[in-house]
Amino acid sequence: MNFELLEEHRALQDLIARFVTDELLPLEPLVLEREAAGRGSHLSAEEQARLNAKAAELGLYGLDAPEAAGGMEIPEIAMVGVNEEIGKTITPYVLPPDSPNLRMLMSTVNDRQREAYLEPLVRGETVSAIGISEPGAGSDPAQMKTTAIRDGDDWILNGRKIWISRANVADFTIVMAITDKDKGAHGGMSAFLVDRDTPGLNVVRRIPMIGGHDTYELELQDCRVPGWKLLGEEGKGFASMQLRLGSRRVEMAANCIGMAQRALDMVCEYAPQRKTFGEPLSSRQAIQWWIADAEIRIHACRLMAYDAAWKMDQGRDIRQEISMLKVYATEMAWEIIDKAMQAFGAMGMTKEWPLHQMASIVRLMRIYDGPSEVHRMVIARNKLRGR
Repeated sequence: MNFELLEEHRALQDLIARFVTDELLPLEPLVLEREAAGRGSHLSAEEQARLNAKAAELGLYGLDAPEAAGGMEIPEIAMVGVNEEIGKTITPYVLPPDSPNLRMLMSTVNDRQREAYLEPLVRGETVSAIGISEPGAGSDPAQMKTTAIRDGDDWILNGRKIWISRANVADFTIVMAITDKDKGAHGGMSAFLVDRDTPGLNVVRRIPMIGGHDTYELELQDCRVPGWKLLGEEGKGFASMQLRLGSRRVEMAANCIGMAQRALDMVCEYAPQRKTFGEPLSSRQAIQWWIADAEIRIHACRLMAYDAAWKMDQGRDIRQEISMLKVYATEMAWEIIDKAMQAFGAMGMTKEWPLHQMASIVRLMRIYDGPSEVHRMVIARNKLRGR
């Protein structure tokens, strides 16, 4: 196995690194100022539009989208490098389109859906969201209560979805619903494309999260969805949802690598300059060992991410590897960022520096897309199976 990216993929990672340095890092003071003032860690419409224009100019739209839909069709392994660089900034920008939703669409759309949903998403003309979690259901899909019932050629959706990112601005939301109660999540779950202006689809509340982030709760009340907007085959939504979650978890791991690497780099720059009791902080064994441990763990996590992404590109079943990666990456980044905050002392506690925001992002990631405890349960169950 070759553990190095292809030359063209290394060049792409370098381009993303320059985009982060030139376009995203300069916006961090504004994002931090807004979050500290209680206005949320967001970009203004003007900032978002300018970044989108620059990304389009650099050819960064639809990196992993199929060429037939206007994308570059780069593999998942190359996206690890891309998302590691994006993770090095707390400026909340996602290169269009949202890759996990994109990959779910790529695996399921028919010709009509490709033209109406996939291609505009690849071009950056639309924003997508996905509704999976429900109040009280947590990470257990068997507890899903949202239903979709046939009515002629249409489907009628009823239920509630929660913890949805971008629901307030999404042009369409992929809604997971039960279409066969007897079969439940495995064999009875389907996915639907629900447009923002569909009658009966309502954003009922904004939920402020730590770090100035927001999620939303949706209500579907006799929401009529045309039959052609069933995404994929009826009853096979669980498999396509897992594909989406797998891609998202690899993306999150790469972001964690980027954040941990930045935190480590910040300490390596700061420690030789800061003197305590007459000696540079970098001369203290505690700091040296922390730096060594952080370097080891980041290297190990990066190899885990490339391994999972490579296997994903081969079409393998890597649910075990993804669960291990999700746990390791989020907990690795959390511990390294926490140690960096400790090394910076009081300065590490301020909202003028990005460390606190990085810590909030990683803390959310330890819950999103399956908390560590659920993934550990899955890992152990798979390991014990058949014994």
